[in-house]
Formats: sequence, C-alpha cells, structure tokens
Amino acid sequence: MNKLDFLKNEFPKLLHNLKPDAKGNWGVMNGQQMVEHMAESISFATGKNNQLLHTPSEHIGKYKEFAMSDKEFKPNTKNALLADTAYPLKKMTMQEAIAELEKETSDFISHFENNKGATLTNSFFGDLNFEEWTHLLHKHAVHHCKQFGLL
Repeated sequence: MNKLDFLKNEFPKLLHNLKPDAKGNWGVMNGQQMVEHMAESISFATGKNNQLLHTPSEHIGKYKEFAMSDKEFKPNTKNALLADTAYPLKKMTMQEAIAELEKETSDFISHFENNKGATLTNSFFGDLNFEEWTHLLHKHAVHHCKQFGLL
C-alpha cells in the first residue's frame, strides 16, 4: 500500500480499533487526543492553517533530510510547539475526531489537486510539496500508530 492510500484508508480503519481513553506506550496523549492531533497536523498541509517556520534557517536542510528519509520518529520525540500536557478534547466522540481527520485528509488532497506544484510551510521542515507532505504525514501517522500499538 502506498503512503497516500495508508493516510486515506488504512490509518482511519486502524483508528476505529482505538479506544478514546487508550494510553500510548509513551507520551501524554490518549487515543482521541492523538487522533485530534493528527487531524490538526494534516490541516497544516491543506493551505487553510498556514504555519510560520520555527526551525532556524541554517538547520532546515538537515531537518528536511531527516523528514524525507525512512528513519522513524523516535518514541517521545518532543514537539516544541506542543505543551508538556495533553490538550483538552475538541470533539465529543472518537467517531467525530476520526471524521475530522478524514475530512482534513480529503482537504489536503484537494488542495494540492487544485494547486499543482504548490508548496506549504511546515514549522519544522520548511516548504514542502505534495509528495513531501504525504511522506511526512505518513511518517507521523506510523509514529502514532506504533505509540498506540496499532502497528
């Protein structure tokens, strides 16, 4: 299965097996908080939630090289833009959170279908095109699947 198929199809299926209050193998998020976090992460690649670059420009090349590699995010990888405590839930149910994730994934694909050759800024890895965003979002999704024992 390719990375885009995983994001569109396999990842949401896996999430339906996750309990909202599930605890991960690391980190502070529960199952539903992780789904909401992933939906927000995907929204950064839709063009409707533009991000500022957080990484110093002299490090972008090295960071992007990692992002585009097949090296996995390590357990407990710190996201400098997230608090040390989990955020409150935004959705009432896990089903609503998964539906939001699926909508953001669809919006991501539509954005790049309607804006061929576009790039959008990722706070850590700089400007990314569709293929680069797809690779990064897949890497991010796999990281959280492993966190919650879904893969």
